[in-house]
Amino acid sequence: MSFVPDITAAMAQITATLPYLIIDFDSTFTQVEGLDELADIALHGHPDREKVVGQIRALTDRGMSGSLSFSESLKQRLALLPARREHLPLLVEQLKGKVSESIVRNRGFFERFPGRVYIVSSGFREFIEPVVADFGISADHVLANTFTFDETGRITGFDPENVLSRDGGKILQLRELELEGDVYVLGDGYTDYQIREAGLANRFYAFTENVSREAVVARADEVLPSFDEFLYQNKLPMTLSYPKNRIKVLLLENPDVRAAELFRAEGYQVDSVPGGLDEEELMERIEGVSILGIRSKTQVTQRVLDKANRLIAIGAFCIGTNQIDLTEAMKRGVAVFNAPFSNTRSVVELALGEIIVLARRIPEKNPKMHQGEWDKSARGSFEIRGKKLGIVGYGNIGSQLSVVAEAVGMQVLYYDVAEKLQLGNAVRCRTLQELLQQADIVTLHVDGRKDNTNLIGAAELALMKPGAILLNNARGHVVDVPALAAALRSGHLGGAAVDVFPYEPKTNDEGFESELRGLPNVLLTPHIGGSTAEAQRNIAEFVPERIMQYINTGNTQQSVNFPNIQLPLQQAHRLIHIHANVPGVLAQINNVLAAHHVNILGQYLKTNEHIGYVITDINQEYDQEVIQALREVEHTIKFRVLY
Repeated sequence: MSFVPDITAAMAQITATLPYLIIDFDSTFTQVEGLDELADIALHGHPDREKVVGQIRALTDRGMSGSLSFSESLKQRLALLPARREHLPLLVEQLKGKVSESIVRNRGFFERFPGRVYIVSSGFREFIEPVVADFGISADHVLANTFTFDETGRITGFDPENVLSRDGGKILQLRELELEGDVYVLGDGYTDYQIREAGLANRFYAFTENVSREAVVARADEVLPSFDEFLYQNKLPMTLSYPKNRIKVLLLENPDVRAAELFRAEGYQVDSVPGGLDEEELMERIEGVSILGIRSKTQVTQRVLDKANRLIAIGAFCIGTNQIDLTEAMKRGVAVFNAPFSNTRSVVELALGEIIVLARRIPEKNPKMHQGEWDKSARGSFEIRGKKLGIVGYGNIGSQLSVVAEAVGMQVLYYDVAEKLQLGNAVRCRTLQELLQQADIVTLHVDGRKDNTNLIGAAELALMKPGAILLNNARGHVVDVPALAAALRSGHLGGAAVDVFPYEPKTNDEGFESELRGLPNVLLTPHIGGSTAEAQRNIAEFVPERIMQYINTGNTQQSVNFPNIQLPLQQAHRLIHIHANVPGVLAQINNVLAAHHVNILGQYLKTNEHIGYVITDINQEYDQEVIQALREVEHTIKFRVLY
């Protein structure tokens, strides 16, 4: 007795119950309208090319939306079209490269069930037939118009005897087919809906992967953002384990537009909110969201996570992640990714600029000039060459600032709680106090952990040299702001630059309040350390790429809260199992696989103190009951299948 399902028998059973699929060609099977593309080819080099192509496309849209009768739309388009027989092979090659992505992705479905698929189109057989033939759809399952030509090979029109050239032609064609059993129609146009309206189809699916027509969508039984969605809804064999259009992304706080572009290109639904959301607002919005993207203002708390019923990953479009409850996210199987390197150079350049500007007391002199006051004086100004720069936190930003500062002649001291390799001639201080007592300028580049709250308070400020300068481009809670204000008012400190604050406005419409406002030689900036075009673009590419790699392959490399695993290329179906880190779970997983006679091709496990992360690659042929059994393994947090 074989424990591997009989694939042939399974396919035969699906075929027997599979409805007939009536699929439109233009803007459904392909991404484009065939006649529009033919016009573009035929008018190559013509001075009025753009104008004529635009007219043809407008007529196409009117015909597809139902605002112009189909036959009239077709006549007017062909009257504008100076096409010839020799243009058709060029068109076919062009269309083969523009088949809808989800159709291409599921080529195997069409090859398995060719007898259940009909291409019924008001387009033309001459270019449709060779395109769909590559997908195993035979000529007798292509129902379309045909061109007429004159003796020179010029396209003169269409065969008027063909029912598809008439208004209601698809209805007439379906009646002639006399299909027995259920019939489903997939298309983007009003003429596709009319088949359902005439009672010749059980369901009409508005296919919106390439174009969405409001009048058509309003009449549809279902809306299909992709062919994957159709297969998923009807439990049919598909290439992907889950339709990407079902993955919802919520982006807050205006990350660079590139982030939304990448997510949409992957097929995800993307919703954006310009500012941050408070806890209650986010709790209302988070339900159904698979990916959450934030910057530094939005707090992802335990209460928010309690409402996140479908959350897979969180992307912090910044360096810091202290605004996210990382442990609670981990316990719920939600991976968090940030951008630890993408804005490093931007923050370094801001810090260097602040050092020079404060050393020359520009914050005092610039407003006077704008008020018409000429205050030419060297009092309190100094060169930074030869001065001691104390860097607190020698990570990515601190170490790169160290190199740049040395290049302009500064002596670099640094302090870090972790052992770090110094770069260049930088000197490590054993304690924070040692650094504060020596440095002419102190710059903070520590993380947002709670232990760093008020790292620089009144006692630490008192240790700094008289006239010294303090920079905080790290986290707002790292500095005791009232104590800093007092040190500046007293003249003990010669200046300060602050880019981050304990409380920051959620939007640009909200006012900013701080005790540091109006103080002499103080630079205040609205958390713009990483706000350069280059940094924001890098972040907007880095974070989505990490998240999409995790969703598509299971890789957790560079996640800040998950066990980090760099997986090999996927060769089979991949089982992703996240569980509480308790003894015996891996054994339970393998017992389930053994009981169902599943062949393991590769298995990878990594744990931390809270969770275990198991990835198992298995043969594609297995009993579907094994999936439910794995979901029911004790201590399972999340389970999914990738293929």
